[in-house]
Amino acid sequence: MLQVVEVSTSKTGKHGHAKCHFVAIDIFNGKKLEDIVPSSHNCDIPHVNRTEYQLIDISEDGFVSLLTSDGNTKDDLRLPTDETLVAQIKEGFESGKDLVVTVQSAMGEEQICALKDVGPK
Repeated sequence: MLQVVEVSTSKTGKHGHAKCHFVAIDIFNGKKLEDIVPSSHNCDIPHVNRTEYQLIDISEDGFVSLLTSDGNTKDDLRLPTDETLVAQIKEGFESGKDLVVTVQSAMGEEQICALKDVGPK
């Protein structure tokens, strides 16, 4: 899943259409990607959701248990790949803080992308 950060276009050449140059950042791992497509083509735009869940538990194998808005638990997410965010989550949880994580989801992928401290338990 990509977030477009730059778009530039070239003029029509003698061998075809004008081209669009896209520079994007993967929203799940932060990698920079580039693509060049004819300006006459359509581009698909995915729908990205952001949902907040209360953190209930962190398992030894890196999975988190989250409380959904309807009172059920969501147990299928791992800790994020961002080491700084992982450290913040673990430190806050171990110190007994009441934490809310933001989960970003798109095209069948989900990942924790942010943390909010809502106070002590």
